[in-house]
Amino acid sequence: MRVQLQNDPTARVFSQQLLDIGNGEVEFNQNTQCIRLPDNFCIVVETKNDLIETVFPDKINNYLNHNWLSNRAILAAKNVDVDLINYQIQQLLPGDIMSFKSIEATVDKDKAVNFPIEFLNSLDISGMPPHNLRLKIGSPIILLRNLNPSLTCNGTRLVIKKITGNVFEATILAGKFKGEIVL
Repeated sequence: MRVQLQNDPTARVFSQQLLDIGNGEVEFNQNTQCIRLPDNFCIVVETKNDLIETVFPDKINNYLNHNWLSNRAILAAKNVDVDLINYQIQQLLPGDIMSFKSIEATVDKDKAVNFPIEFLNSLDISGMPPHNLRLKIGSPIILLRNLNPSLTCNGTRLVIKKITGNVFEATILAGKFKGEIVL
């Protein structure tokens, strides 16, 4: 849908390549049990640090540039990988990291023995933030639940502008309301 709306030919090619992979139309090597990705599909790097530097070069000078930031993202298959990469990138940004922890209790006190705090804290559910969410001013985030339907929708990319208690003020990175501030 985004490829059609933005009418970006390179995005259209990439989208078709993803569909070809998903539909099993890419040559499969029986010996290695792997597929060969098209040459123009991606850039292969050796380490996570190389990946971060390739996607976010000169991040110290550019992380406040919303146009630069809105054109970059690292996707990962597992939440644990996303959390590690996010933490590594945030360590490189100036400022203090702030930690926000989820609630460590059950609604029914009688059932608390069935759900120990360690178990609740270890849950890493897709579509939910991690138990220990660590953020800095200037950190890019993705809106998981739409709280302001007039400006945002699930999946809107934002950048943290201000943190007050448990309220984040953020700027929308892309789309019709790019540059608008939301709470």
